[in-house]
Amino acid sequence: MKAQVEFEAVARPTTGKGAARDIRRNGNVPVVIYGNNKDSVTLSVNANKISQEYFRGGFMNKIVALKADGKTYNAIPRDIALNPISDKIEHADFLHVDEKSQVKVLVPIHFLNVEKSIGIKRGGVLNIVRHEVEFVCNVNSIPKFIEIDVAELNIGNSVHISQVKLPDGVKPALKRDFTVASIAGRMAEEEVATTAAAPVAGEVPATAAASAQAAAAAPAAAAPAKKK
Repeated sequence: MKAQVEFEAVARPTTGKGAARDIRRNGNVPVVIYGNNKDSVTLSVNANKISQEYFRGGFMNKIVALKADGKTYNAIPRDIALNPISDKIEHADFLHVDEKSQVKVLVPIHFLNVEKSIGIKRGGVLNIVRHEVEFVCNVNSIPKFIEIDVAELNIGNSVHISQVKLPDGVKPALKRDFTVASIAGRMAEEEVATTAAAPVAGEVPATAAASAQAAAAAPAAAAPAKKK
């Protein structure tokens, strides 16, 4: 298994809030690796290094090798706790993984040919329902992103997850066929309304005909009846 990120770590035998504060005070972040039928491991890693990787983006879907005391722990990030004021990383949870591990991951969705979309050209708007989708896949097959081409989408059309071509071995975590995006707009309704209101060639509009009839009837009603 090839890791995309490596951290030099230090084992921390003690746990608790006091010990965690001491670790952070010394410029490190407390880390726990758990799951996959393995014993939990408590470590600490350099705060600057893990922050650089996290804020670079895509960190939560990467295989990370944490090295401590001559051992290497392969894992993927599961939860990163940030300080609500400073945004500094205060704690990190990782999941043990191996070659056979199946994991759930949130993968970004990239939309292609938005400006070329039929519906967008007609005045519609791309309504993104899900910027990320949770998938299940082997830990070695985690996609960086999923692409969806919306060039052929018209107003009122939508893309469901069943219509999206996924890499081999990658499946949606949700079983139902949910919507990922759609083209919203009123152009279609406005066109129907305009067509319905437009007069047929050679046909007198109803309002004009009514006005003509009223004008013709007015003199007749005003003329006095002839005496016999």
